[in-house]
Amino acid sequence: VDGVIRRFHDIKTEWGFHKFLSLKSFEDLSQGYLVNDCCVFGAELFVHERNAKREFLTMIKEPFNRTMTWKIENFSSLDKVTYYSRIFQVGDVKWKLLVYPKGIYNGEMKVISLFLLCCDCVLPEHKFFAEFKIRIRDQINNENHVEKTKKHWFTASLNEWGFPHFMPLKDLQDASKGLLVNDALIVEGEIIVMSNVK
Repeated sequence: VDGVIRRFHDIKTEWGFHKFLSLKSFEDLSQGYLVNDCCVFGAELFVHERNAKREFLTMIKEPFNRTMTWKIENFSSLDKVTYYSRIFQVGDVKWKLLVYPKGIYNGEMKVISLFLLCCDCVLPEHKFFAEFKIRIRDQINNENHVEKTKKHWFTASLNEWGFPHFMPLKDLQDASKGLLVNDALIVEGEIIVMSNVK
């Protein structure tokens, strides 16, 4: 089994694998796991330096300045794979919105992809939880916005999270939906709950 890093402490003293190996494979003599009704278990451990520092986590519901609004002009002319919004500060954390105008698969799926990016996840110890919404605003009726919600722990290695298939481009370009008006769309990100780790 591939190794993973786990933190053992007084609250969590054991880690393991709920589905390590199927019983059928284990009992199959040709696999060599069970020989003469005996088997051998082993574990290889690499201990990282113990860090006595404790983290205190609090959750902030509906933080101050939680809505990020980004108007994207000349949408049909966008020719880069990815576009980033300006930086928004929500609470003590900096965020950006991220759009793939032709989808994360560069046109293959004919969708628009939208993500939230945490700018403060620079070092491995930096991590922030967020429950968030991303929406494209209905600019005509102001009531039929298209929005989706996700939860994610943002880290240095996973600092962006969102929706590879936010919506089909044909629906976005449907004038009756009011999402793309005068070749501009309004993307909003809203932090519903976020963590404050100290």
